[in-house]
Amino acid sequence: MNAPDERPAVAAAVIVEDGRVLLIRRAVREGDLSWALPAGQVEPGESGEQAAVREAREETGLEVAAVKNLGERTHPATGRRMIYVVCEVVTGTAYVADPEELDAVAWCDRAGVAERVPFPFFGPVQEYLDGALG
Repeated sequence: MNAPDERPAVAAAVIVEDGRVLLIRRAVREGDLSWALPAGQVEPGESGEQAAVREAREETGLEVAAVKNLGERTHPATGRRMIYVVCEVVTGTAYVADPEELDAVAWCDRAGVAERVPFPFFGPVQEYLDGALG
């Protein structure tokens, strides 16, 4: 039996506005680029919701409010505990706020997500997006 991953959990912000979800493209050292939800490590003393709000601000410049926790899972590729939080935009315009970590941001409808993310999201996230995207 594998020992549980001792690294802090990662919180992901699921931000939908006008029928489009916000995705970020991470700049990876090898030059590979991958699209994902804004996300990052939960800091000591922080809840998953607080971390999702903070990460959205740090990565995209958006001020968001946590609305609903969609659940948690162990990510199949990384082994990290993931927390998924629906957030709504309070103010701001999304941009690459952390150019050391990110290469791009994009508001995506269903087709845009399909072009950028070649696999389904965690079940509850996918269900939420199925109902929210244009």
